[in-house]
Amino acid sequence: MPSLRALQPSKLRPTGRRTDGPDASSIHVPVARAMVDCGVYADGSRLAGKYTHAAAVAKVRELEADGVPAFVWIGLHEPDEHQMQAVADVFGLHELAVEDAVHAHQRPKLERYDETLFMVLKTVTYVEHESVAKAREIVETGEIMIFVGHDFVVTVRHGDHGGLAGVRKHMDSAPANCKLGPYAVMHAIADHVVDSYLDVTDLVETDIDAMEENVFSPHSTTDIEHIYMLKREVVEMRRAITPLTMALQRLGSDHNDLISKEVRRYMRDVLDHNTQAADRIASYDEVLSSLVQAAVGKVSMQQNVDMRKISAWVAIAAVPTMLAGIYGMNFDDMPELHWRFGYPAVVLVMVSVCYFLHRTFRHNGWL
Repeated sequence: MPSLRALQPSKLRPTGRRTDGPDASSIHVPVARAMVDCGVYADGSRLAGKYTHAAAVAKVRELEADGVPAFVWIGLHEPDEHQMQAVADVFGLHELAVEDAVHAHQRPKLERYDETLFMVLKTVTYVEHESVAKAREIVETGEIMIFVGHDFVVTVRHGDHGGLAGVRKHMDSAPANCKLGPYAVMHAIADHVVDSYLDVTDLVETDIDAMEENVFSPHSTTDIEHIYMLKREVVEMRRAITPLTMALQRLGSDHNDLISKEVRRYMRDVLDHNTQAADRIASYDEVLSSLVQAAVGKVSMQQNVDMRKISAWVAIAAVPTMLAGIYGMNFDDMPELHWRFGYPAVVLVMVSVCYFLHRTFRHNGWL
């Protein structure tokens, strides 16, 4: 198999491995450092013991030679280029898929390389927060890449969430499912990820309901930036969920000759759940767009109210300003300038007109 071409460093958050120092690029970290678990399954049951990836493949080949259906499932967490290439050499993985597995930041997709399927899933988790106004992010995404052959499953996970320990435990306790082969593992992982989509959408809906209540509350102030932030998180979820539909359709298609009929049925059930999650996200996007328009209208209305109040007070203040300006010109021949009651009369006129304007504006709802 051709060697993997030079890859750029991953842009995901640091994994904790040191890369500094003059000889850091020449240090090869063992595959075991990135390996989460490695199990050998024979006739639906997991064999006892611990295996390296190479020893697991050798054991599977030995069992298959004896007529026992078997496969190996190895899980990796953020492997570097050397670790991933070492696994690829043993399992015969295509270099383009290996490159994607190292780089991450891929869209959900399904690709076929001869007798191997390569699937990319985006994981989504809900970030707990007191309120949207105090949250820095609502959802966090990661990735799971799955390589599936006739006798192996290689999963590569990127991100701090989306662990597959629960899926592996469930498969270990269900020999009937494991008997369906490696593609049953692919189904279990896809089902787990898609079910998490539904859980996260339920929680996001709570945030959207709270935001909707705030926008339409008569005595609340709405920061449009919070709606934009929530909409941005929904868009991120849409990018994780919607593209997966096509991949699941291909897996559940009757024309897929690699997957058994029974597993294809299960895949179509996962497709239904993913479509449901995608429909929810689309509706959330529409609701948030409406909330943005409502919030903008609310702000404009409040600005109009403020402008009316300002205009009303300016009109009231214009009366004494005008009278003071006229009588402040100090001409000798001005009406009532030397009248004994001229000053009280002018003040009385000011107060009366201002009172009349104030009553009028209050009656019309301007004040």
